[in-house]
Amino acid sequence: MTLTPITLNGEALQLTPEGALFRPACRTLVVADLHFEKGSAMAARSARLAPPYDTTATLERIVRVMRRMQPKRVIALGDSFHDVAGPDRLAPAERRRIRALTQAVDWVWIEGNHDPEPPADLGGTSAAEMRLGGLTLRHAPAAGAAVGEIAGHLHPKAAVMTTARRVTGFCFVTDGRRMVMPAFGAYTGGLDVQAQAIRGLFRKGFRVFMLGRDRLYAFPMSSLSGRA
Repeated sequence: MTLTPITLNGEALQLTPEGALFRPACRTLVVADLHFEKGSAMAARSARLAPPYDTTATLERIVRVMRRMQPKRVIALGDSFHDVAGPDRLAPAERRRIRALTQAVDWVWIEGNHDPEPPADLGGTSAAEMRLGGLTLRHAPAAGAAVGEIAGHLHPKAAVMTTARRVTGFCFVTDGRRMVMPAFGAYTGGLDVQAQAIRGLFRKGFRVFMLGRDRLYAFPMSSLSGRA
């Protein structure tokens, strides 16, 4: 796996191909929009059935990144559960696995719009947002410039035209002053970076770092192709 180094508001960071962010200075790993138990929520609310393995798949991705990066702290940027009842729907094995993770490191649950109340019995601490050096970590992007902000919520996705075909994928979006992270959850959808909700955050343009199997692919805003 190849890490991508970037600087955000003067802070040295590393981006991983899975969609996580790492700050080496304090060995902190950041993930956004895990949406645990989205599959069970879909099954409960409609006839749309999905294989009930999204929480397991997302946990496996987190474990792989943690083993590689060896963080001392993990910050989950909100919408860690798809709804407030998500923790109650966890299978016993998944509950034990989450508890093991929150006991292994300093784990922080940032409050999201899907899960405004942190899980009561899964370990870790909670916060509305968090300062980390020159960075502010929160779930949803704030209005205005918000220099140093790292947020999730919008699930950014981009499309580019290669010599062979059009390629779409989840991505980081940044202008070097603020960043929107990709959703980390297995069943999460995406919003095109050309949508006003994302593009409007970056008045002078942005770059995307599209997730690949083993590395990230960087593209300027001008090279993006239509809607993802």
